[in-house]
Amino acid sequence: MKVLFIGGTGIISTAVTRLAAERGIDLTLLTRGQHAADLPAGVRTLTADIADEFAVAQALGNQTYDAVVDWIAFTPDHIERDIRLFRDRTAQFVFISSASAYQHPVGHYLITESTPLANPYWQYSRDKIACEDRLMRAYRDDGFPITIVRPSLTYGDTQIVLAVNSWQKSFTALDRMRRGKKVIVPGDGSSLWVVTHNSDFAQGFVGLLGHRQAIGHAFHITSDEVLTWDQLYRITAEAAGVEPNLIHIASDFLIPTNSAASPATSPPAWSSTTPRSSASSPAFLPRSPSLRASAAPSPGSTPIPPVSKSTSPPTPPGTSSSVPTNPAFPARSDSSANGTHLINKSPQKPAAHPAPPPAPVPSPSGPHSKSAQI
Repeated sequence: MKVLFIGGTGIISTAVTRLAAERGIDLTLLTRGQHAADLPAGVRTLTADIADEFAVAQALGNQTYDAVVDWIAFTPDHIERDIRLFRDRTAQFVFISSASAYQHPVGHYLITESTPLANPYWQYSRDKIACEDRLMRAYRDDGFPITIVRPSLTYGDTQIVLAVNSWQKSFTALDRMRRGKKVIVPGDGSSLWVVTHNSDFAQGFVGLLGHRQAIGHAFHITSDEVLTWDQLYRITAEAAGVEPNLIHIASDFLIPTNSAASPATSPPAWSSTTPRSSASSPAFLPRSPSLRASAAPSPGSTPIPPVSKSTSPPTPPGTSSSVPTNPAFPARSDSSANGTHLINKSPQKPAAHPAPPPAPVPSPSGPHSKSAQI
């Protein structure tokens, strides 16, 4: 299979690049050549700035692909450019959206791909929604072969993923813990959250490439492990060999919310310091069992190893899958019966899940920094 990545050297995409190469995919990265990366053997590169449409067309020549993935498209004008460039060059175009595009405030604590897209708090999310709208129109009107993927909070080997911390210098929280200083946890620390290691994301994502039944559909790819923020902080501290000095502060106090706040300047909607209530936060579960069964990363690959990570390999297309049940959620009545990889799109039935604590809060989103994570 011949695949082109626009980008491919960021936090999420690096893991996908590595796995795609391991599986023998004929992969080419189109980059500006400004981001040093240790690329796997066999991965080719084209040097061009995607913003220069003419230069990209020249670099591509007459090449065609089974799949093209744009990791760095953020606004509708980026999508218009991609449609022009790849309309006749690819059998599948994969757009990287964001779980922050989902409904805010949330109407139900459990988010599925059918949850409405509406986020008045963050311009980044609204732009992603507009990109999805344009691509779906291109699919309906012109047959442009799109697949949409919505990552949630995804991290790599160099991130300490905590609610109140620096994304660029994430070891700040770890340093404070080791020096016995206070670290802030929003609310009472009982909010539910999911974070996903980039190697687990890659398992689900690579399965979508070249999959004709994924055309016209949207997927989010997350861990199925639901933890509270207190658990995430304590797992981090345990890995550092210290007892954390956790200070719980009401989310509303950390970042006041009011109707006069400008959506364009409001904090990123995935931040757990944004919610109006600290009672609960939604969990993201993919509809497909083959995504919910996360692959275990290699030993030593994560500074904060997730709990209860599945060690089973990803389910091949067309085979059945037995998925461990997360104790936080019962088995879903609408889950895939035939185990087809990523494709069962049966309607969701929220009533199949237990009622959450009251007042759900806005969900986590994708990248904290637009291009840094992908």
